[in-house]
Amino acid sequence: MQLTIHTAQTAPDASREMLEKSQARYKFIPNLHGIMAGSPVMYEAYQAIGQIYGKSSMSVLERQVVLQSINYENECHYCLAAHSMIATAERMPAPILEALREGQPLTDAKLETLRVFAAKMTRERGWVQPEDVQALYDAGYTEATVLEVIVAVAYKVMSNYINHIAETALDPAFKPFEWTHPRLRGQAA
Repeated sequence: MQLTIHTAQTAPDASREMLEKSQARYKFIPNLHGIMAGSPVMYEAYQAIGQIYGKSSMSVLERQVVLQSINYENECHYCLAAHSMIATAERMPAPILEALREGQPLTDAKLETLRVFAAKMTRERGWVQPEDVQALYDAGYTEATVLEVIVAVAYKVMSNYINHIAETALDPAFKPFEWTHPRLRGQAA
């Protein structure tokens, strides 16, 4: 199903300023943002949670590991590609990005524990086991990390689910990072 991809001219008045901020940040309006603009409430909530998540106690690298792990689990072709571009701009090491894109273990034990926790939190819809939380603590993370991963899940559910419904087309800037879940590779489209 295709949802409307709004421009500054077609979006509700309450979304126009947010679209202008997206244009300034990315130098274009990502299709996802154009879709979100159809509901100023959705668009504002998404932007607010994203800004709040940026204040997380985790490093930039750790935040991207969490986001990409969620994108992978939710099989979001659009967000996996978009965050691959963002992670590359944020200097995520290529082997880490490639492992995240393939759902493979990370060689860094601490980051791997974070990846596994974020994936389980997503896959199990929050029903992680006490030993999963303890593994996170044993790796050096804190209760704040547990809570911030939940913020990331909320943030990504918004964008991942929109992209599932809308089958959002990749913007040209994200095309070099195009992604298909390994489970779907080789299947006829």
